Amino acid sequence: MIKKFLRRELLPLLSDLKLAIALLLMIALFSISGTVIEQGETPDFYRQNYPEHPALFGFLSYKVIQATELNHVYSAWWFLALLILFGASLTTCTFRRQLPMLKVAKRWFYYTKPESFRKLALSTELSGRSIDALCQQLDRRSYKVFQSEGKLYARKGLMGRIGPIVVHASMLLVLIGAIWGSLTGFMAQEMVPSGETFQVKNITESGIWSKPQIPTDWSVRVNRFWIDYTPGGNIDQFYSDLSVLDKSGGEVDRQTIFVNKPLRYKGVTFYQANWDIAAVKFTLNKSPVLQLPLTRLQPKGEGGLGRQVWGTWIPTKTDLSAGVTLITPDLQGTFLLYGEDGKLLTTVRSNGSTEVNGVTLTIEEVVGSTGLQIKADPGIPMVYTGFGLLMLGVIMSYVSHSQVWALQVGETLYIGGKTNRAKVNFESELVQVLENLPKESPVTA
Repeated sequence: MIKKFLRRELLPLLSDLKLAIALLLMIALFSISGTVIEQGETPDFYRQNYPEHPALFGFLSYKVIQATELNHVYSAWWFLALLILFGASLTTCTFRRQLPMLKVAKRWFYYTKPESFRKLALSTELSGRSIDALCQQLDRRSYKVFQSEGKLYARKGLMGRIGPIVVHASMLLVLIGAIWGSLTGFMAQEMVPSGETFQVKNITESGIWSKPQIPTDWSVRVNRFWIDYTPGGNIDQFYSDLSVLDKSGGEVDRQTIFVNKPLRYKGVTFYQANWDIAAVKFTLNKSPVLQLPLTRLQPKGEGGLGRQVWGTWIPTKTDLSAGVTLITPDLQGTFLLYGEDGKLLTTVRSNGSTEVNGVTLTIEEVVGSTGLQIKADPGIPMVYTGFGLLMLGVIMSYVSHSQVWALQVGETLYIGGKTNRAKVNFESELVQVLENLPKESPVTA
């Protein structure tokens, strides 16, 4: 019963083109949703950006997103199930349709009766033409010719029949790569100040078999993070100077990364994704270099600076009874100092000094933090290979599979042919072949 059900019900359903198109549209739709809805963010992020009242489009709230796993579409069980079902449909179609069609196309046979040529799309009959001359003309046009005792069969473009099979195989490879990457890959985010060493810990998304991919025997040091600014003060590019360290702390690789130029090491990729300001280094009179963390501040109202800034409070007395507020808007090294009354006292540059509350305050430098997005996806090589084969298969599919038959009966030559695409070009080619056939003189006694 099971075999009968598979053969008569399930396999025909899986090989149905309408089902494959429907599955492909569903995969495309959910892939779009995974692009529009931010993936792998914290629950608080979705609560703030997708509230229940008012819900986006009247229904899309953080509860719906979390319940349907739209916050990690590409690793959701239902999305993987769609990929598997689509892969099963492609596989079934390949074995039930494409491979039999290729097998039929590889067969060759002769027409032995003139009546057989009437069922062909193109057919004609000529007097005083030789089948041997036709063989030569077709051979010049790259046809593979089979000839025997007044009968001829020629074909070219068998690659066009192989193309759809390559397309199906490449799509299966892409699906396998995507599923394998979802099960074995991971994604992490780290915010690391300049000069610090870290290991990948802050995993935001991971597959069920991703543990071997997470690095434990090597770490990364942020040697320096900096930003290039335009003359107008806008950010031009982020840069992070990173070193890969082995267990003993030895440097095994060092690269400067920026947007669209990541660091790759042992299957793990580090992307430049974000930035922050971690701390400020300063001295009071002749004190050692001190460091205080900076906090991100969001100005309120029209009286603010109009954009986010970072600030801290620097004590100028040992009993913490007096101090100044330090504000900086970026990593360009400009600092605003405010007194306890909230009024601006002065502006200081990096390595600059000023007198406040009877002490000399020297700003040494501001310490930036690099925001790194870290990914490992073992399925990427398979996906890239699949896309390469897909392009090749599509090109192969455009090749026309053309067939020509001929039969010599006395002085009459019956010729016919058909093709699966580019029928006008095939007709024009066949006409040229016939026009180039020399007319033989009749043999007289």
